[in-house]
Amino acid sequence: MPTIDVDYSEFVKLLGRDMQKDMEKVNDVLAFVKAEVKLFDEKEGTMSVEMKDTNRPDLWSVEGLVRALRGFLGTRTGLAEYSAGGQYGEVHVDERLDGIRPFIGCSVVKELRLSDTTIRGLMHLQDKLDQTCGRNRQKTSIGLYNLNLIKLPLHYTVAKPDEVSFVPLSFEEKMTLREMLSRHPKGLEYGHIVSGHSVFPILLDAEKTPLSFPPIINSNDLGRITEDTRNLLVEVTGTVHETVLNTLKLVTMALIDRGGKPHSVKIHYPHRKLEELTPNFATTTMELETTYANKILGLKLAAQQIGELLGKAGYGVDRFDADKLCLRIPCYRVDVMHPVDIVEDVAIAYDYNKIEPLWRNLPTAGGQKPEQRLIDVTRELMVGLGFQEVASYTLTNPDNLFTRMGLKKEKAVEISNPKVITLTCLRNWLLPSLLGFVSNNLHVECPQKIFELGKVTLLDEKSETRTRDADRLAAVMYHSNASYSEVKSVLDALLMNLGLEWTVEETEHPSFIDGRAGKAIVDGKEAGILGEASPQVLEAWKLENPVAAFELDIEKIIKSEGRIT
Repeated sequence: MPTIDVDYSEFVKLLGRDMQKDMEKVNDVLAFVKAEVKLFDEKEGTMSVEMKDTNRPDLWSVEGLVRALRGFLGTRTGLAEYSAGGQYGEVHVDERLDGIRPFIGCSVVKELRLSDTTIRGLMHLQDKLDQTCGRNRQKTSIGLYNLNLIKLPLHYTVAKPDEVSFVPLSFEEKMTLREMLSRHPKGLEYGHIVSGHSVFPILLDAEKTPLSFPPIINSNDLGRITEDTRNLLVEVTGTVHETVLNTLKLVTMALIDRGGKPHSVKIHYPHRKLEELTPNFATTTMELETTYANKILGLKLAAQQIGELLGKAGYGVDRFDADKLCLRIPCYRVDVMHPVDIVEDVAIAYDYNKIEPLWRNLPTAGGQKPEQRLIDVTRELMVGLGFQEVASYTLTNPDNLFTRMGLKKEKAVEISNPKVITLTCLRNWLLPSLLGFVSNNLHVECPQKIFELGKVTLLDEKSETRTRDADRLAAVMYHSNASYSEVKSVLDALLMNLGLEWTVEETEHPSFIDGRAGKAIVDGKEAGILGEASPQVLEAWKLENPVAAFELDIEKIIKSEGRIT
């Protein structure tokens, strides 16, 4: 859960309510935004506030907390309108940034009165957004600059590692971009994001003076913010356009809440034939049916009551009738995607404690699924046959599923934004996972006999999600004498004890040695594969001993006549 540091005196000053340093009172208020104080340092005057809702980055600053709480406390209800003044400057984006860090958003905020506490709060918000929404600066990163020292327009372009040099923040000597990656603490921490490219992102002003080396470090000359700074330039660069714009919006709003006067900046993407003004504080609209809200909450609220409650949560009500409300969603509520999200805010504003809980009157009692008995018996039989059960990740990668197993790559359920390059898709069979397990445990004495009874994910166009999960059983024997005969005898013993009728027919499979592979036919249907792993598979997994293995489709066995008993 995100934890933010909040200056207590700033919090009560902006909120307009003295809580006499009583953390119980503070927690009562913070409950409206699903947060609580985890630590109060009275000497330093700071609170560590844990946010239970990870989808509300607009709350990760004292300004955002106060913005949300004012409505619930009745200080300021309804939609908080934000808008930027006239255009102030432009940014020209180089097409060579595509594939590196292609997007940028900027705003100008004037007439600020910054204090040391305010600056520390801004730095904390910047760091929190960089680490979370920005995925440790890979997705987005934020820069703040003294506008009075900058000549507009700006140029967001690229430079060779040794082509540009400037004094990075907190240093006194000039460094090239390459030197920053190896000598500056931020370069050592985040350098991997850009180090694989032949050119690096660079932000320059009209006189070619560097502002920053995104996403690594700002210039010490232009990127140092002090209490004397009155006019700020805010920039956010990144790889995801929407996240860049949302991050810029949140930082700019915090400055507006501090009394700053915002101005927009025009971003030019000539290669995309796109021009846009940032930041964008436009609201979105959504309809909420009163019957839907009442059904979810178990209440009988009129449309007007729901509208008043949503006003406390910061929504704007454009119109309503007995059946429906037309709402404007605050521009900072990036978490609202469905009417049920709005219903949750109705419940919070109404007060969960006022909703009387009801025991559900269920027509049936809970029980074990019929097929679970077969799965449990199968697991016991495998243990009885001398195998040790393992549990491996359902996430894997195409190289393990196909290349190392000697198969041609097929379609699998892939992750659109994987966090780890070795975990990019869901497995569609178990044997690669077991071979990977053995490969990682070569130090363990042989023989190794392991099995897994787990889920695989298959593509299914008939399913609502276009996928379905299936139960599979796989077993691997790894030792110097592992053979087809051994694995067949294990499979025979298993199927016999399950009371099945089965045969094994010779087959060919790229993962197994020709002539030492078979398919298991259960009740007349093909239900699995068995055999000795081919030398190519052994080499791919760096295995020195033979491997004999089988994999069964438990789902097909369950559907066999008379198996669900």
